[in-house]
Amino acid sequence: MKTFSAKPSDIEKKWVLIDAKGLVVGRLAALIATRLRGKHKPSFTPHMDCGDNVIVINAEQVKFTGNKRMNKVYYWHTGYPGGIKERTADKILDGKYPERVLEKAVQRMLPGGPLSRQQLKNLKIYAGPGHPHEAQQPETLDIGALNAKNLGRVN
Repeated sequence: MKTFSAKPSDIEKKWVLIDAKGLVVGRLAALIATRLRGKHKPSFTPHMDCGDNVIVINAEQVKFTGNKRMNKVYYWHTGYPGGIKERTADKILDGKYPERVLEKAVQRMLPGGPLSRQQLKNLKIYAGPGHPHEAQQPETLDIGALNAKNLGRVN
C-alpha cells in the first residue's frame, strides 16, 4: 500500500467561524493552529497547505487563566542597542489592537518557515463581533462545547 500524499488539486479548504468570547487563549490557539495546518483531516500532508480558513471574532474578550493577564509579558526588540521593549497582556488587550495576543499565540504554535507563513495568512482575527467574510458562508465551530476547560472560569 502506498502512502497518500495530497496534491494541490486534492485539497479542499473550508471556512470556519470561531467566537472567542470567554475562551482561554492557549487552548483556543492550539485548536486554531491544528485547523490551519490541516492536521484534523485524514488527508493531512506535512509539506502542503491543506488546512482550513479560520475566522475569529470577539478576540478582545479572550481570557487567561490564573494571573497571566497581569503578569504575562510580551517582549520585542527595536533593533537598536538597548532597545528591548515589553508590554503585559493586560495592556495589549485593553489597547488599540487586542487581536494581536491571539495572533501571536497561534503564530508561535506553528512551525517556522515559508509554509507556516502561508498558512498564517488563512487566519482572520477581528476584535469585535463583525467580519467581512459572510460571502464565504463559514460554518460555526463551538470551541466551548468541546471541553469545559476551554471556557475561562467565571470570577
